[in-house]
Amino acid sequence: MDQEFPVQFCDVGPHRLAYRRAGSGPVVILVHGITTYSFIWAEISANLSYDYDVIALDLLGCGDSDMPLDVSYSLTDHAARLQGFARALDLPPFHLVGHDLGGGIAQIFAVEHPDRLLDLAMLNTVGYDFWPVQPITSLRAPVIKQLLMASLDKGLFRQVVLRGLWDREKLTPELMRKFTAPLKTATGRKAFLHFTRCLDNHNLTEISDSLRRLDLPALIVRGEDDRYLSSGISKRLGEDIPDSILLRVSQAGHYIQIDQPDLVTASLRKFWSDHEPRK
Repeated sequence: MDQEFPVQFCDVGPHRLAYRRAGSGPVVILVHGITTYSFIWAEISANLSYDYDVIALDLLGCGDSDMPLDVSYSLTDHAARLQGFARALDLPPFHLVGHDLGGGIAQIFAVEHPDRLLDLAMLNTVGYDFWPVQPITSLRAPVIKQLLMASLDKGLFRQVVLRGLWDREKLTPELMRKFTAPLKTATGRKAFLHFTRCLDNHNLTEISDSLRRLDLPALIVRGEDDRYLSSGISKRLGEDIPDSILLRVSQAGHYIQIDQPDLVTASLRKFWSDHEPRK
């Protein structure tokens, strides 16, 4: 993995959100999904920071952000906090990139705040009613929750990560350490389980009509070896969003940022350069 930039913090309402920021130029916000946090963007952030102001956010309940258990971690609420985050940093209209659940958050944000965006990009995103999927749904079972709370089964979690990679040799001990870091404390495990309980695909089914009217350029990237999310999500998004491009990547799994960081970076750069900034 390339270097990770220092963690910074921003107050959004009563909670503190962590983020990593580097570079200068047009603003890019990178939003992760479940099982990850800002570390997943390390190589892409480093690549883009030469000519973009890159911000990789830790969602509430993830990474180094606060982990309250008395507020919702639904995609809709995360999208509202993203708006608060952008306001707190006084950001101009920006490029928004989301992965996994972050792609769902990005969809909601784009529908509700299109004036805040230059464009939208989604990598192996959730969508419609095709999710949540295993193994996330199993974490709602009482027995599984008790096992996770009692101790972190590194062997099991390692298999979850491996299944999400096309190039399994990239799962180094250091990368695995980053995946498991937030789950090493009871607070982190409780926040992770709270996140799973808050997931509701109605957050995305209720915006499906709005996506068809979305007046933003959109890039949809699908790692063809994604074993967690259906290819039907990307296909339907490509059909529904008027000004969209669907890019299929053969040698990439769910964690496409790790499998193909250079390809993802190049694809984002081309997408952005091909579209004039909105005035």
